Amino acid sequence: MKLADEIRKNLAHSWLADVYEKRVRSQRTRALHLEVPERENEPEILHTLLGVELKVGRQRIACPDLATARYLRVFARMGIRDVAVPYDITKISVIADELETAWQKLLLSIESSHGSDTAKRRLRKELVKHLRDEITAIGPGEMMPKFDRETRQRPK
Repeated sequence: MKLADEIRKNLAHSWLADVYEKRVRSQRTRALHLEVPERENEPEILHTLLGVELKVGRQRIACPDLATARYLRVFARMGIRDVAVPYDITKISVIADELETAWQKLLLSIESSHGSDTAKRRLRKELVKHLRDEITAIGPGEMMPKFDRETRQRPK
């Protein structure tokens, strides 16, 4: 666990759970449940005649656009079942970029660590489990966002 803590400290602002908490959960979101196994997966983005789909094992998840598929792929990769999706679709692409960059930095940190391939696999599994637990603890939020903002037609 010592090496895992060191990697987390080195990544600082690029730690996936921190990016999720600061960039996603700080804004209006909706919750989404993914039927994925709670382990590290290898999701694929498929372009079909019906649109974009995210394939995890035998499960296919229909996505409205490529940005949403990229966003959900990060969480499906770690086996996170309940996740918050930004309600403003214009922000999903930027956040997906940040999450994918954070994932790649994590992988580079694991590869640059000293040790055998077995030790690196064990470290990766431990870090993915730790991230899954942290993001699950942060939670997906409400199923639908509350629209309790004041408008001209509907005063508070």
